[in-house]
Amino acid sequence: MIKRIIAGLLTLVIITHFVARADEGMWIPLLLEKYNISIMQENGFKLTAEDIYSINQACMKDAVVNFGGCTAELISGEGLIITNHHCGEGRIRAHSTVENDYLTNGFWAMSRDEELPNPGLRVSILIRMEDVTDEILNVLDDGMDEKTRQEAIRNTSNELVAEATRETHYTANIRPFYLGNQYFLFVNEVFYDVRLVGAPPAAIGSFGGDTDNWMWPRHTGDFSLFRIYAGQDNMPAPYSAENVPYKPKKFFPISLKGVQEDDFTMVFGYPGSTFEYKPSFHLEMLSRHINPEFIKVRGKKIEIIDAAMNQSPKIRIQYTSKASGISNSWKRWIGETKGLEKLDAIAKKKKFEEAFQEWADADEARKKAYGDILSQYEKIYEQLTDYTFLDNYYNETFFRRGIEVVSFAGQFVSLADLVDSDAADEEIGNAVERLTSQTERFFNDYDKPTDQKLFVALLTLFSENVTPEYQPESVKQANQKYSGDFNGYADWFYKKTIFADQQQVLDFLASFTAKKAKKILKDPACQLFMEASMIDVLQILPEYNKLNEDLRKLDRIYMKAQMEFQSEKVFYPDANSTLRVTYGKVKGYYPRDAEYFLHYTTLGGIIEKDNPEIYDYDVPDKLKELYRARDYGRYGENNQMHVCFIATNHTTGGNSGSPVINAEGHLIGVNFDRAWEGVMSDLMYNPEKCRNISLDIRFALFIIDKFAGAGYLLEEMELVE
Repeated sequence: MIKRIIAGLLTLVIITHFVARADEGMWIPLLLEKYNISIMQENGFKLTAEDIYSINQACMKDAVVNFGGCTAELISGEGLIITNHHCGEGRIRAHSTVENDYLTNGFWAMSRDEELPNPGLRVSILIRMEDVTDEILNVLDDGMDEKTRQEAIRNTSNELVAEATRETHYTANIRPFYLGNQYFLFVNEVFYDVRLVGAPPAAIGSFGGDTDNWMWPRHTGDFSLFRIYAGQDNMPAPYSAENVPYKPKKFFPISLKGVQEDDFTMVFGYPGSTFEYKPSFHLEMLSRHINPEFIKVRGKKIEIIDAAMNQSPKIRIQYTSKASGISNSWKRWIGETKGLEKLDAIAKKKKFEEAFQEWADADEARKKAYGDILSQYEKIYEQLTDYTFLDNYYNETFFRRGIEVVSFAGQFVSLADLVDSDAADEEIGNAVERLTSQTERFFNDYDKPTDQKLFVALLTLFSENVTPEYQPESVKQANQKYSGDFNGYADWFYKKTIFADQQQVLDFLASFTAKKAKKILKDPACQLFMEASMIDVLQILPEYNKLNEDLRKLDRIYMKAQMEFQSEKVFYPDANSTLRVTYGKVKGYYPRDAEYFLHYTTLGGIIEKDNPEIYDYDVPDKLKELYRARDYGRYGENNQMHVCFIATNHTTGGNSGSPVINAEGHLIGVNFDRAWEGVMSDLMYNPEKCRNISLDIRFALFIIDKFAGAGYLLEEMELVE
């Protein structure tokens, strides 16, 4: 007891005992020497912490790339990077047409001149990170409310960022760790000229589609290749034909040795978000209230979009990225809910909370500081569940990946506002020009019949599950007029609105005058958007934001309390889209009773799944020929071509595309997914079920060389036999 009381008075990061699993955690690279490197080496790692992160010498961090919400890695001294196919899919799709369908057929640049530029794509490489906790906490005091506290943090962060980037071309940002108990500064170098080099056809790069997503065994060749270009001085520069391939400080050598069960592995990347330290009430909210409802909503969207994609190559190109984004969360929510139930996660959390409460109540100082945390949580989550439900329904229906014509029309409200506020002609003209560009982009990826079907399905679910007091007036009136059948309303709506027809919108903008501004507001799509926005802004978001603000403060205190309660444990911070290291072992697992999954899959499994009638399983003839001939070159193993493997690394969204590294620091794979039985690892890690899924790098090399005939790319790589 005395030991715990003393430990509670220490600062959060001064922790002397390491009690942490080798296969759990997303660790801060800067602190590996202090907390992790010895256990990594005990598990087989043959290098040092300085080889992973250093500001004094080239190291692995210099070869890891933040790729627009995913991760990528440098694999040559000529700026070549590899990431997932699904991470590059948006760019591949943008270059695709019905005549040149790179999504379906693949793309391979056979020379530097054929590499395709990607306007707007930016990638970054971490230069350094720095603990700035003292600088941030010094401007805070316990008497601040959350709004004042956040403003003080923001102002101090801006000063620190300005100082860190002064007289450099770098960018920087500061992120909270341990739910606001610690802060780090990240300085990055951003590159603006990134070109598509190669991507396998969808029947390889996204083989198995939504059916296989989140599943093991997996047979997906989920990779694509890009190249970073820089100016003649090797500095970041806007796209120019004069730019040259970037010369990195470090790139990963590629191992041809493959993996064996129990081999050490390390994943180095940018995991998005996890919630390991939330109370049981959070798990209850998700698994019993939020996930079940929005699994139904997303399921209906997938049903409609998949049917449209299967009927039209054009719609497949338009909706592939949208469908992937919708289905990814849908299937994860299903697996997460099942996984939490199997793990009995809520009961485990409650048991921990009982012990925590007993500890807090045993000391007057602790009782005053922490004694009512759990009861406060309970009150907040009672209300937050309802408002989270409403907020999600509005986003899923009107604002994000919902009825597209409504969210598109909403972009034009600002134009009417400019006219109403007597804005200058130049400002209005700029808005018209911007909206004209947005219109062209929108209709490149829009199909009116598909959107109309989504309109009917989503409004039906919305009207059935959202109470009338939170429904837009147009929805309530249509529900009454058409007796709950939204098909009639949809027919009228899509005939009346201009925003479902590209030419009507362009004509309206081309002849726009101030007098026409009222036409925007009278359009049914704009009206529905404004009605939904008013309810969201006035009735939902104020309470939702206030509750989350209260929760943020409580989370910060509870995180600190947990670290005092378990004073002998080293806590890893939740993922927050910053560079992290996770490590584990290559290992199979038992998904259920009497069934065992091996740690790898082979090309033979792809051939077994071949089905020319299903887009996602239509194996290319060339790949079947290579299989029949067993023509695997130097990439095969025991007359087999390995495709994917699994390990116990703790990963999440954002780790897509991350390098998977062996004990010698060589690239052995590209991380792209997690096994379905373990996707609840964002909330609670289960070492028996949690497995990250990676592409065997040898399969990528095999596809590049033997399948695509782009073996020249391997000449710039460092291959280790």
